[in-house]
Amino acid sequence: MARVGLRSHRTKGTPVSDTKTFLITGVSTGLGRALARAALAEGHRVVGTVRTPADAQAFEALAGDAHARLLDVTDHAAVDAVVDETEREMGPVDVLVANAGYGHDGLFEESSMDDLRRQFEVNVYGTVAVIKAVLPHMRERRSGHIIAVTSMGGLITMPGLSFYHGSKFAVEGILETLGKEVAGFGIHVTAVEPGSFRTDWAGRSMSRAPRAIADYDELFEPLRARRVNGNGKQPGDPDKAAAAVLRMVAAGRPPARLLLGPDALRLVRAGREAFERDLREWAELSASTDFDDVSQPA
Repeated sequence: MARVGLRSHRTKGTPVSDTKTFLITGVSTGLGRALARAALAEGHRVVGTVRTPADAQAFEALAGDAHARLLDVTDHAAVDAVVDETEREMGPVDVLVANAGYGHDGLFEESSMDDLRRQFEVNVYGTVAVIKAVLPHMRERRSGHIIAVTSMGGLITMPGLSFYHGSKFAVEGILETLGKEVAGFGIHVTAVEPGSFRTDWAGRSMSRAPRAIADYDELFEPLRARRVNGNGKQPGDPDKAAAAVLRMVAAGRPPARLLLGPDALRLVRAGREAFERDLREWAELSASTDFDDVSQPA
């Protein structure tokens, strides 16, 4: 059962006019931690969610206006309680960053239905629960910025990550639709899609299905070894990613999607080009499915 966590004892002076209140889920490590530190350094207030009291104490020890809350995003009642308490005691949430999540590394045939459920419970249902809790407050104020950290893996795929990709593709579709629904309320919605960054994603934040089917060894064993051995050596700098996200937040017209990392740009472009090739190659068959009596545009 998730609980509302610690309340900071800090008091601050009068904030500058552009100071914002951020609510960031998953600030113990990785991009969430880097983004929280960067926002605090710019003078923003940050309410960050963590899973343990020790992580809460460590977060509140950071320099700046840092407030920790204990939360498991799969406990939807607790999500509502944390958001409502934040709005009541810390003031309006200007920027939500739904960052909490993890990766599942495992071949489709070797991964269980329980693996799939857990992946979606955290990455999809947890993300949606946090957004749904914050959205009514932003809609009432006619302002706010909703950000969810998805992945380049929400736009392209690699073998051995089917459940993870499925969860991130789902969040991408939800966010794009939500952005169209709330644009008239002055609310921005952005999917942030990192490539390979030096975080715990391939380490502590990764679950790995056990191997069982030898037929996949040639394909998958080198990929899994590369992910394991490359952990901590990824090219992406989380601090630079955090700076890029804050620069995007400060923009007057933030994008619906923000890719982070040259590898993300390269791989997503290659995926789009492959998609365009299929469109062109199969366009005639795609267009052949209407009734014959449907009038065609001039």
